[in-house]
Amino acid sequence: MKNSKKLKNKTVLLIDSSDNKQIVVGLKIDNNKYFLKHKADSRKAQVILPLTQEILRKHKIGIGDISSIEVNTGPGSFTGLRVGISIANTLGFILKVPINNKKVGDLVEPSYK
Repeated sequence: MKNSKKLKNKTVLLIDSSDNKQIVVGLKIDNNKYFLKHKADSRKAQVILPLTQEILRKHKIGIGDISSIEVNTGPGSFTGLRVGISIANTLGFILKVPINNKKVGDLVEPSYK
């Protein structure tokens, strides 16, 4: 008997808020990467989630279709890293997906080296 289930594409959410000049949110769908960039200012926390929503909508993907998250942990801007990593950890916890190839539920931390 043939398996009629369609294989789900691997969809990775990419977050990079390490730079003081720009914030980058992207998607890796199978082997293709897509990015949205926004000029960074003091409102990094208010920019990442709308950018995420925009790129998901653009590619007709729901938040629940994300299979993992990759976030830049450093080096970079102290505040920028904390914002991006906090958002990644929160989304990973809510969606029950791995972050930076760690076990589901494990948190990532900034690297300031």
